[in-house]
Amino acid sequence: MEEEKSGVPQWPRVSKFILSACAATVAEMVTFPLDLTKTRLQIQGEVALRQHGSQTAYRGMLGTALGIVREEGPLKLWQGATPAVYRHIVYSGVRMVAYEQLRDVLGRSEDDRFPLWKAAIGGMLAGAVGQFMASPTDLVKVQMQMEGRRRLEGKPPRVHGVYHAFLKIVSEGGIRALWAGWVPNVQRAALVNLGDLTTYDTVKHFLLRNTSLQDTSLCHGLASTCSGLVAATMGTPADVIKTRIMNQPRGPNGRGILYKSSIDCLIQSVKGEGFISLYKGFLPTWMRMVHLLCLIL
Repeated sequence: MEEEKSGVPQWPRVSKFILSACAATVAEMVTFPLDLTKTRLQIQGEVALRQHGSQTAYRGMLGTALGIVREEGPLKLWQGATPAVYRHIVYSGVRMVAYEQLRDVLGRSEDDRFPLWKAAIGGMLAGAVGQFMASPTDLVKVQMQMEGRRRLEGKPPRVHGVYHAFLKIVSEGGIRALWAGWVPNVQRAALVNLGDLTTYDTVKHFLLRNTSLQDTSLCHGLASTCSGLVAATMGTPADVIKTRIMNQPRGPNGRGILYKSSIDCLIQSVKGEGFISLYKGFLPTWMRMVHLLCLIL
């Protein structure tokens, strides 16, 4: 009845979830080489890891990507793509449902608009919840992304696929081990959602009000570039910490050997490599965020 009164078809949440998952999967596959390159950059030069074995570090984004193609093969640019797709399906679905629930709780204004500050809060909370639920798939993705590097260094394979990775993590550390690194992971998601939501809408409305640009793909592209820059600036430090905690070797009890916590990882990284180490992989992170926004919007 509500559909007939409004004259606008109301998509069921299941349909929204399917469309969102399909769009996220396509965007993930297109931009995944940037994600792999980012992960390798975030690990290279890691002081705590160097103490447990030598590393061959690449220099820069292009050098890393070309090195992977030359030494491991072009298809290795998509190593870890399967858990990344799983992650997007879980994250996008949970975030969408959580955001709609939070929007109902926070309420709209008198003119039936959803204020920006409420959208920012809802986006942060929904992103945090979605990322917490998807964190195990992120853990498997990071470990699979580093397999090629490990083999070049003469180390034995750590995982042999998605299913094996999940089983190995649970067998060594229990169910709880699947959420290793969830704290910086959730922080990153909240910060990225905050940067995306607030900056995108602000820049888009500024361009429409103060320039001759129309609501076209160019306007969306400029807004996406700016929001991606802010989101990458806010989220990259937490992303670096998350990647290092998830990639660290683990003892017989499943606990990390290099870092006791995300704070310990932060302190060791800044002490050993300087503050700039928290922004390793910034360029591919920014580029990927812009491409994801442009592909989805």
